Amino acid sequence: MSKAFTKEDDGTENVHLDDLPQSPHPNLVTPSGLAALNGRLGARQSDLAKLREKAEEIDRKLAIAVAQRDIRFLEARISRAILVDPKSHSPRIVAFGAEIEVITEDDSRQSFRIVGEDEADPTHGLVAPYSPLGVALMGAQIGDTVEWQKPTGIVDLEIVAIRYE
Repeated sequence: MSKAFTKEDDGTENVHLDDLPQSPHPNLVTPSGLAALNGRLGARQSDLAKLREKAEEIDRKLAIAVAQRDIRFLEARISRAILVDPKSHSPRIVAFGAEIEVITEDDSRQSFRIVGEDEADPTHGLVAPYSPLGVALMGAQIGDTVEWQKPTGIVDLEIVAIRYE
């Protein structure tokens, strides 16, 4: 039988991983968020170039596949990016890019900034506009009280400052 009709594993096949899912929401980004996406893409492209120089190994093939998948994901996020200049918004209304200072029910002050999904980090007060907190804050004005639906219940937040930087 001809070798063309047999399947033999000669170790040369490339590993291909399915693409990571993209968010269904518009990819709003701040200037710093877009810079961070481009930085991540450049780092992964550099990683991929270094991986291709290494000796042929199965682990290397998987690492290359992961890097290629990450690059496809980041390129898609960047191509869908909608750059929003936070300074273009009215300082009276919470919109994308706003830094919002609130007073909680226990009279403590907290600050949040509404950023793109790729930049969001709730532990540092960076929230996506599509998150429950982002939805509660969007469109609010100084003096408004908004209801933040948390898994533990509803929390009232009074908006005391809105800044765009």
